[in-house]
Amino acid sequence: MIRERRNKEKLASYYKKFMEEGIVDPNVHPWVAESWLRCRALNLPHETMPKINKLSREEIAEHQRTHEFIVKYVDGLYEQSKQHFNIHNLSMLLIDENGYVIKNYAMPFFQRIIEDIQGMRVLEEDVGTSSISVAREHNVPFLMFGPEMWIKDSHSGDACSAPICINGKIRYIISFFSLDQNDLPYDLLLSLLLTMKYSIEQHMAMLESWTINRIMMDQLPVTVYWLGKDGTVKYCNENGRKRLDNHERLQDVFLNYEHIPIKKALKGVPTQRREITWITQDRTYEDITTVMPIKVGSEVESALVLSMSIEDLKTTIAHATGYSSRYSLYSMVGETSEFLALQHKASRVARTDHNILLQGEPGTGKQRLAHGIHQASPRAAAPLIAVKCRNASLKELENEFFGTNEGEQQAAGKLELAIGGTLFLDEVEKLPLEMGDELAEALTHGLPPLKKGGKPRQFDVRVIAACDSNLKRLADKGLFSRKLYELVLDTTMRVPPLRERVKDIEVIAGHILVEMSAQHNLPQKRLSPEAVSLLLNCSWPGNIKQLQGVIEQAFFHTPGSIIEAENIKLPGDKTLERSWKYDKEAFIAAWKSAGGNISKLASMLDVSRVTLYRYLKKYGLGPKNE
Repeated sequence: MIRERRNKEKLASYYKKFMEEGIVDPNVHPWVAESWLRCRALNLPHETMPKINKLSREEIAEHQRTHEFIVKYVDGLYEQSKQHFNIHNLSMLLIDENGYVIKNYAMPFFQRIIEDIQGMRVLEEDVGTSSISVAREHNVPFLMFGPEMWIKDSHSGDACSAPICINGKIRYIISFFSLDQNDLPYDLLLSLLLTMKYSIEQHMAMLESWTINRIMMDQLPVTVYWLGKDGTVKYCNENGRKRLDNHERLQDVFLNYEHIPIKKALKGVPTQRREITWITQDRTYEDITTVMPIKVGSEVESALVLSMSIEDLKTTIAHATGYSSRYSLYSMVGETSEFLALQHKASRVARTDHNILLQGEPGTGKQRLAHGIHQASPRAAAPLIAVKCRNASLKELENEFFGTNEGEQQAAGKLELAIGGTLFLDEVEKLPLEMGDELAEALTHGLPPLKKGGKPRQFDVRVIAACDSNLKRLADKGLFSRKLYELVLDTTMRVPPLRERVKDIEVIAGHILVEMSAQHNLPQKRLSPEAVSLLLNCSWPGNIKQLQGVIEQAFFHTPGSIIEAENIKLPGDKTLERSWKYDKEAFIAAWKSAGGNISKLASMLDVSRVTLYRYLKKYGLGPKNE
């Protein structure tokens, strides 16, 4: 707080009146008066400096090491104004947020030697009223005249203190104390103090920002170099340090330094997102590299290099777009021997690196099982890339699996995104024979390089394939790639239909209800015995997926916490209790129940339209037969 010059004789009389009579004169600054009253209540001595709370010698040394980053900066500020401190007999203190003196500058404070004051606590309860305690309490700069201070020995000079704040919180206090009684230039004193306050706060904010940026740079899968005009490394992140391997200059490490566009950047020419090979004595890095000139005014003074491994980039993209497993093996529940045997086998197989073929009817949980196997495997930290196979053109499928590299249309394929992780081929039987052969060849032997002179592209990928049909029979008939079939045949797992796990229906339904409650943040619900009985008497041709749809509908349409039998809407007609996949009459009954509407039937049976067309053809149904 900027204050006008006060008559010190009058201030001294106010102090004497308070000390002798306990009366606060109305002319005493209210903040000073409040502090005096608190000091009196604490029975603090006021004639001479009392014995003050102080850190030990070891604690002082540790204290200064802790605050070394700010001490160095304040040292620099003080050096710029040292002559003015000497001319005006000024002392300066740097104090931490808890009131301990970190360092004393220039003249002794309170006539003490420098070694004495460092490590001392100078709060109100220690030294009484001071500009330090007032500035700290009210979080504003405060100028205090000698006779306002609690300790009488301090009345020979004036003091001014300012809090150093970051994000509204006091982190330090800087305090000036003057022993000069003659014409102290208060305006210049305050100007210097406020300039230092602003400078320190800006420096600390910059340090905070720089610390965050440094942590971020070290955590990101990017190599960062900031190079001076002569090519020296002014900064590099953790990845950069690893590549430099204790060297100080890039040209001492990278054999092809002259071909990396750093000199171009130092001449003002940027290079953005270009594929660059970084060659060292021991290894080669294939990166996407950006090199930007950094200008001060109109002159290029340095260059910034951002380089990311193409392999890391693919993994990062995969994770950023959500290519990770959503389920664990234990998100699948059941108590029957069939289910437990499947779960135990999946747990064992997950720990190997074998490719896996999952066979089972639609809706049995093959996708969830694939996710669980990936999550339980050593590849869990890498992406899980799921591909819904389809009968598309060869060009479309090649672009999807192998990526594109045509002009500006560059995109990584699913195979590259899955490197280090798992490629899940859902409904693999729909993959055209020719595409299956190409995919098997790529997984086994790799692909040619994208650019002339490059390395062949190899794919460290585990394959999990899921199919609704008998894949061996399709391969034997020449309807599916024999190469791909043999590649995924390392381990075959049959996922049993729900009608073979009738005792699991109640457990699965209860688990679905718990998941629904958690997912939608709604109160939990349970099934009545009658509702459970109703579910057990249905054969669930659409398996777990169909059961889930029925339970979800009941969950949202039941007002109370108990789901009764009447709240459950079973799929289709009673004739659907027989398996439509193996019973023509059951399928025809469902077909009639849907009124011949493909979309409605697909919804009833919870399968794709493509699957239904196969069965319509199989059973001789469809528009021609209506």
